Amino acid sequence: MALARLGQSLARLLHRPLYLPPTPPPLEYYHASVVRSFAPTHTGACLKGFASLTYNASSMIGHKLGGPSPVHIVKVLDLVVHLDHTRLMSTAAASKPKMPSARARRVSRKLVMTSPGFVYEPYSPRESIPFWKRWFTLSGWRRTKEDIIFEMKNAYAVSRLRKKTGYTKKQFYAEALNIYKEVNTLMAHGDTSALRKILTERMHSTIKNELKRRQSKWSSVHWELVEPAVSIRTLRARMIGLDKKDLDKGFVQLTLEFVTKQKFEAYNSKGEVVSGDKSKEVLVKDIWVFERSLFHPGAYWRVCGRITL
Repeated sequence: MALARLGQSLARLLHRPLYLPPTPPPLEYYHASVVRSFAPTHTGACLKGFASLTYNASSMIGHKLGGPSPVHIVKVLDLVVHLDHTRLMSTAAASKPKMPSARARRVSRKLVMTSPGFVYEPYSPRESIPFWKRWFTLSGWRRTKEDIIFEMKNAYAVSRLRKKTGYTKKQFYAEALNIYKEVNTLMAHGDTSALRKILTERMHSTIKNELKRRQSKWSSVHWELVEPAVSIRTLRARMIGLDKKDLDKGFVQLTLEFVTKQKFEAYNSKGEVVSGDKSKEVLVKDIWVFERSLFHPGAYWRVCGRITL
């Protein structure tokens, strides 16, 4: 007994860092107690993951040193907690949305729609039907309903236009005829830069392509409008709304039919006449679509399309 007590004393003095508890608790209970002690320090950690990592670490230490060491297990768990905390923070930082810079916000505010870029419900002539078919057949009733809806759309667009701009038919027809004449004159001269002011973006691109094809055939052209116009009439009026809560935030498109007398002559590179005759008047019918914004300050009429029947 004395020899046993002496051996234990020597072991305590010489091997203090490797002191192992004489009766360690069962392995699974020990791991669970260590995990519970670390739970308050990192509430976001997964207990199942800690238990499995603790079990693997203690098995390795027990294999080398003869049993589980609390000091080493604590260090391993502290490292696991630190690494897991770092991963979560990095993930959270990566997923955090970036706030746009002040410059980006300023640029986004400058983006304003200047034109819808299309003709809404392009005009097409409707076939006339006899009286008996309109009022005594099912297809005639449907046709009458469609005609009423079309007329209501026309009236609504004109009423919004009149309220916002003081529209009058006489004044608009005079302005539209001037635009019609100016566009055709600039096209004859090939002045695409000046056309940009009275055409929408899409229409300007269409006219540019037409001028390129024309210049490949003719070197120059002569165009002249014989005034006054034979007739001008409105075929369709449509409003394109952008906001259901603000009825005035939108665009109005008016489709006009021009019947005019014109003079035309085309020349090749040598100045020779290759098409037309400017000494003769030709009766021409054109259908153009004019567009105006109701909410842009200083808005004016521009050509946004042409209808070919």
